[in-house]
Amino acid sequence: MLGRIGVEGVDALYDDIPESVKLEGELSLPSAMSEEEVRAFFERLSSRNVPLTVFAGCGALDRYTPSVVPYITQRSEFLTSYTPYQAEISQGTLRYIFEYQSMMCALTGLDVSNACMYDGPTAAAEAARMSIACTKKKTRVLLSKTLLPSVVKVIQTYSRAEGWPISFIDEDEGQTSLRSLAELLLEGDVAGVIVPEINRYGIIEDHGGFADRIHTAGALLVEYCDPSSLCVIKSPAEWGADIAVGDGQSLGVPLSWGGPYVGFMTCRMDFVRKMPGRIVGQTVDSEGRRCFVLTLQAREQHIRREKATSNICSNESLMALWVTVYLSLMGPEGMKRVNDLSYDGAHRLCDLLLSTGKFEKAFDRPFLCEFTLRPKVDVETLQEALLKAGFFGAVSVGDGLVSFCVTERRTREEIDALVKVVEGL
Repeated sequence: MLGRIGVEGVDALYDDIPESVKLEGELSLPSAMSEEEVRAFFERLSSRNVPLTVFAGCGALDRYTPSVVPYITQRSEFLTSYTPYQAEISQGTLRYIFEYQSMMCALTGLDVSNACMYDGPTAAAEAARMSIACTKKKTRVLLSKTLLPSVVKVIQTYSRAEGWPISFIDEDEGQTSLRSLAELLLEGDVAGVIVPEINRYGIIEDHGGFADRIHTAGALLVEYCDPSSLCVIKSPAEWGADIAVGDGQSLGVPLSWGGPYVGFMTCRMDFVRKMPGRIVGQTVDSEGRRCFVLTLQAREQHIRREKATSNICSNESLMALWVTVYLSLMGPEGMKRVNDLSYDGAHRLCDLLLSTGKFEKAFDRPFLCEFTLRPKVDVETLQEALLKAGFFGAVSVGDGLVSFCVTERRTREEIDALVKVVEGL
């Protein structure tokens, strides 16, 4: 193999790596341990973690998880299953994916869902690629400046690798500017426009008039959503969106130090053949019984490289199961209750923080569970005081602003305790 690629030895494969970062000598590995010793080691390690009360959002919400959800998802028939190519022996897996797709379509109001993407940012990047594929000769994608930074960075990574340009829509008083969007559309060559339903400041954006202008320009509208909020705010379909993407983490998936998450994507039926990821369809078997199959996609698409719909070859179906069980347990009334509690808690905290005199409003816009303020005290001092008291909040979102988030898990006592810390600054 070395001869075939024209190098003399294995070391030559690493010539491009600076010597200063290469490991010298052997790895410093501990001696072997018994099972009990390994358990004790990790217990000592985990004891060093300092649990904090979470008042932060920014795309990851500290939601309540019903105890039965992890119990069901840890059953061996779910935990060990992979891709259900053989429908004859995968009906259970195929059915829950079908149910997941149905629920995501119900939330977003769009026709078809895939199952599923790695996380919200990669789903958004795939939607950008999909917009280009659907509009054919157009190559430019417009991103709102009010999107989460993590979403923007992943889309930029895709664009650099694949060579399609990005332009940014300005913000106006904390939300995507319709005027700026109209000006950019007039420049032409726009394939897709990605805007957030709830943006980086926690503001619920008003996208009235967006779809008409975007469709007149021959482009697609992509809404980046928090799916847990879609029970109480307008759906992407109601805004006239062609594609909806986001992260299902807010549907009962624990924060878990950053993963695993589950990106979702739904779209209008017109674009289903350009949709990445797997799609499960319902049909009947030879005896007329209801059954489920992978549809509109051959396995070979995953080895077609640049000709494939997507280079994401795996999925997050175990997390899709988690979301499906959560939504089944919560139901419409439970989801509305979650949002009511979050709304009440967030507005109470916002009012109390403003009453301390240590903050002022950054925007006069509607919000659900997350909001942004302008502190009158030093941001680092504020964050250090909160951390010392056991709170994770006041996340910097740029321009000297900080954000707070309140979910249904936060109690009145916790809110009052955080406010007391602020009052002592």
